[in-house]
Amino acid sequence: MPASSSEALRSAVKPPDPPSPLAALLAQSRPLVMGIVNVTDDSFSGDGLKGDAAAAIARARAQVEAGADLVDLGAESTRPGAAPVPFQQEIQRLLPVIEALKREAPQVPISVDTRNAATMRAVAVSGAHLINDISALRGEGSLEAAVRSRLPVVLMHMQGEPGSMQQAPQYEDVVREVRDHLAARIAACRAAGIPRHRILLDPGIGFGKTVAHNLSLLRRLDALGALGYPLLVGVSRKSFIGAIAREPEAARRLPGSLAAALWSAQHGAKILRVHDVAETVQALAVWREISDPADAGKTQ
Repeated sequence: MPASSSEALRSAVKPPDPPSPLAALLAQSRPLVMGIVNVTDDSFSGDGLKGDAAAAIARARAQVEAGADLVDLGAESTRPGAAPVPFQQEIQRLLPVIEALKREAPQVPISVDTRNAATMRAVAVSGAHLINDISALRGEGSLEAAVRSRLPVVLMHMQGEPGSMQQAPQYEDVVREVRDHLAARIAACRAAGIPRHRILLDPGIGFGKTVAHNLSLLRRLDALGALGYPLLVGVSRKSFIGAIAREPEAARRLPGSLAAALWSAQHGAKILRVHDVAETVQALAVWREISDPADAGKTQ
């Protein structure tokens, strides 16, 4: 049988992707709100829960009640200067929270923020719905783990590693370079067998970028959106907001976070990754009512 016929046969008998509550959400016209739950020893935003599963479950529950469309669980801090966490510890922190969320809010998709292949495999088995990888599946075994999981993946741009990424990041053209990097990672994923409907993109605001780099990316989100994949944007409480607002305390950057979130939504972001869910949901509701009153109430 010719190679092309073999490939067609394999494609024909391949079982369909399992149903995902995320697919229905992405089909909606409105931006989605992803609540952040850091089950970490530390966090740049000051909300790390130090591996306390009960506290993480409570925070996730509160975010769902506040209107989060999906919840993003992270058990390894990726703030500038952060040290890696052993994957065994990462899994131990995540699984109880995933299991509790599946029982209490089965309609809410669970995203897991991880760059470790073993963690990806474990959370896929436990019932997670989305892999959110800051390294865009460049880690050892990560691409294969994502393919086998059959879960959607978020491919993020990061220059360098979390421990050193903010040590003088440089670009000739940050928008072009981020776009080209994401395009290359899309190509790698597609070649490995991940279909396009399972790929989302994240420009990586604050990950190996100066204030000027971050602003350039936000001003040109359209250039990244032109790649044709849903955009996830995380600006919540980040240091570029602190630099602009002269606010060193991350937890006091809510106004700037809302401004950047609304800008991102207006310029194509499909998912907004945020710490302050209730406030972001309210801001989006008002923004949508002003910008398109005929559409605003359809998904409230």
